[in-house]
Order: sequence, then structure tokens, then C-alpha cells
Amino acid sequence: MSEDIKKTINELHIYEKKLLNELKNNENITPEEIAENTGMDIKSVMSAAGSLASKDIIDVKKDVEETISLTEDGVKYAEAGLPERKLLETLADKKEMNMGELQKESGIDKKDTSIAIGWLVRKNWAKINKGIVTLTDLGQESNDSLGDDEKLLNLLLEKKEALKQNLQDALIDGFKKLNDRKNILDIKKNTSHSFSILEKGREILKEGFTIQEQATQLTHQQLKDGTWKNLQYRPYDINAEAPEIFAGKEHPLRRIIDEIREIFLNLGFTEANGSVVDSAFWNFDSLFQPQDHAAREMQDTFYLKNPLTCDLPDDEQLVADTAIVHNTGGDTGSIGWQYDWDEDVAKQAVLRTHTTGISTKYLHEHEPPFKMFSVGRVFRRETITYKHLPEFHQVEGLVAAPGISYQNLLGILKEFYKKLGFEVRFRPAYFPYTYLSTECEVYLEDKESWIELGGCGMFRPEVLAPLGIDVPALAFGLGIERLAMIRYDISDIRMLYKSDIKWLRELPLSDGIDL
Repeated sequence: MSEDIKKTINELHIYEKKLLNELKNNENITPEEIAENTGMDIKSVMSAAGSLASKDIIDVKKDVEETISLTEDGVKYAEAGLPERKLLETLADKKEMNMGELQKESGIDKKDTSIAIGWLVRKNWAKINKGIVTLTDLGQESNDSLGDDEKLLNLLLEKKEALKQNLQDALIDGFKKLNDRKNILDIKKNTSHSFSILEKGREILKEGFTIQEQATQLTHQQLKDGTWKNLQYRPYDINAEAPEIFAGKEHPLRRIIDEIREIFLNLGFTEANGSVVDSAFWNFDSLFQPQDHAAREMQDTFYLKNPLTCDLPDDEQLVADTAIVHNTGGDTGSIGWQYDWDEDVAKQAVLRTHTTGISTKYLHEHEPPFKMFSVGRVFRRETITYKHLPEFHQVEGLVAAPGISYQNLLGILKEFYKKLGFEVRFRPAYFPYTYLSTECEVYLEDKESWIELGGCGMFRPEVLAPLGIDVPALAFGLGIERLAMIRYDISDIRMLYKSDIKWLRELPLSDGIDL
């Protein structure tokens, strides 16, 4: 006996031995008969069969029989005829009719008309042009003969059921047509399995084996009373490959959010949060965005019906100062937007388009100096593409203190991006509520290019004055999904929200970033 066969026999499970022994006497035996003869359940039989097949000891064949019969609707169509047949019979005399007249004269239900006309055209029995149905030559020929789907209906009406594999080729085409229609055919699948012994299996049977229970683990009692000495133990292959284990881990987007949160906390920032539903006052007006700004239009912002409006801040002075700044610029040195600010527009309820509203609320409610950040989901009316989503995450940072400057802003951002693992550069930009304004670009070595990853700037006096802030304030933010696309080398932003278990499993547990 070869060492390989001996090793295989020693490693066979008792269920595998029982199944192989049954096949030795009768290869035509069914799984159900094996289960009855051995006392195993059918699940254990099939599990053992699969294991033997993976070791090239037996071959397992799966056969599926499809039994076809008619539903109640199918019987009705078989007895009364398909709707398109009724249309054809009506159309055959006049050759051409409008759709309404054809439906009325054929007597079929209105709900079946569109389906029937669709099949009339699909079978090339008629053509439609501007509501006029015209009989074709094939339709004229088919008026006196049944189609293959109609023949199958008649067969099933007579025989009650039929095996799909026994149908003639023409009737198979009829089956495909009927199967494309809803609730006509009742198809039941019966699955059966058969086994055959392979060469390796014959060698094992020739050598022979003993069927007896084998111990796979020991109990405390067996060790105590010594019965472990009389047990037969099942050998294990220490060289066998272990199953791949997929450890539980955070979603990659959550991982990056937590990483950003930890960076800011380590830099001494305090975290703030806000509601995803807010008033246009905090989302737009407090940021000195004019009420006719393009970003406020319906194609850019989600406005709510319930609630339709939100309350303005309780601080009446804040509301009044905001109106003045918008109208004339107030004492800021600006001329404002030169229009009459409207409270009703400011009360509109919106899904927040950014998290900057959290920053202006924080400025109004807290006394500088402070450092604050927020992370949250924002919403914009974007068309879903490989790089845009209607909702995404944004991180916002805010620092307010006497004496801080634009240089402090750049220094904070350099440190932040350094901790994320990026080299950063800055270029001038425009934002309605900051001056100076800057866009941050990070360098991607593998692509040898710079990519924009965030915006920042010093809050304008028109923003700070109504909030009661008389010291400089700097703000910055970035979209987290874009960062995730770079970190995980994703070309389609939608991948972050797909249930792609393979991709999620293959992502490493650590991003290798030293915080």
C-alpha cells in the first residue's frame, strides 16, 4: 500500500468511510438510501460526499429536472386563447385599425391591451405607427396556425405537467416565450445527486478500512478515569492548509474618520456636533452668503417640506446684525450685498450642505480663544457619478484667538496633512465667507501629480461681526470620501458604499500611518 493511500485512509472521517462502503456494494445507490442504511442524516451524507469528491475519491453529479405546469392564469389562457391571438383574429379582417378600436372590438380587458399589443409586435404579427396597428404578412399567415407557445399551453392543459428536458425544440421556444410572461407557468425544480467511485477510491476500497468511532477531543472525565487509553484517535494532517479567517474590523471610511478625529484631539482641538437639518440662516446667512447665491438654488440644495421652516436664533441682535451686514455691510467696511435681507428665506429648512454652520454657531456660543473641529455628513443635489455623491462626509476646523494670522492657518494645515501622510501645498482660491482664501493640494507620488483636497481661509469681518467676535478666526475643511479614495486607491467613490465583501476583507487592518 502506498504511503499516500495509507495516509488518506487514516484521515477519512467515519461518515466518509460509511458512504464509501455503501458505494462499494452499489454505485447506483441514492443519497436517501445511504442515509437510511447508515443512520446518517441527508445533510451528513452530502457533506461526506463533498469531502470525498474534494479528495478525488468519488465523483458527485448533480441533476436538475424541471417540471412545468400551468398556473390558474395559464389555464385561463390555454382555454380562452392568448390576448394577442384575439387581437390578431380581429385585425385579420380589416388589416389596419387604431389601438382603441382594436381593443374594443377584440373584447379583451383594457389592462391586457398594452401587453397584448406588445406581444403582437414582438411576434411580428403587426406593426404600430402613430397609434395605427397594421397587420403583417407573417400575422396573416399566423392567423390560421398556432404558435409554439400556444401549442405548449394546449399540451400542458391536456397532460397537466411535463418535463422541460423532454420537450421538443419547437416547444422549448414556446417555453421561453411563456416564461417571459408573468404568472402563466409553474416551474418546479427537482434536484438529485449520483455518485461514482474514482480510481483513488477503488484503491482505498481494495486496501480496506475499519469503520469505528474516533475521538477528536478528550474530556476531563476520560483523562481522570483512564478511558482515553482505549480510544481510537483520528489522525490530523499538520501540513493541511488552515481555513482563511477574516477578522472583524472597522469600515475603511469609519477608520479614516476616527484617524482624523484622533489627529485633531491630539492637536488640542475640541469636537462639536450639529443637526443635519438646519435653517438657511445658519447654513448660508451666517456665512455672509447672499440669499440669491447660486448654491441656494433647488438644484444645489435639499429643501425640506417637513419641517418647512426652522426657527431663527433667539438672539434678536444676532439676526438684526446679520440683516444689516447683508444689506449694507454695517461697520465692517463692506458695502454688503445691497438688497433687502428676508427673514422668511433665512427660516427655510435645509439638509446642511456643509458643516461650516457648526463653526458659526460655535463662534456665537463660545468665548475665544478656542480650537474646534467637527465631522459630519452633508448633502448636496449632485448627480451620482464615479466621483460625486449626493451625501458625503466633511471635516471642519476652526481656531479663534487674538493675534492669530494666515500663517497660523497654513502651519496648522501643514501639520494636519503631515500626520495624514501627505505633502501639502497651497494656492489662492475664493470662498464667499473667507478672505484670504486658499485651496490645499496634496502630492501623490504614484501619480506624480497634485490633487485638491480641501479649502480654508480667514473668516471675513462680515461673518464675525454679527456673531460678536472681535478676534481673528481661521477655518478649514475637506471631504473625507476624497481622502478615502486616495488612501485606498479607489477610482469610483461609490465603492465606499457598496457591500463588496471581497474588497472589504482584503483591505489591511492597519493603514500604516503613525499618529
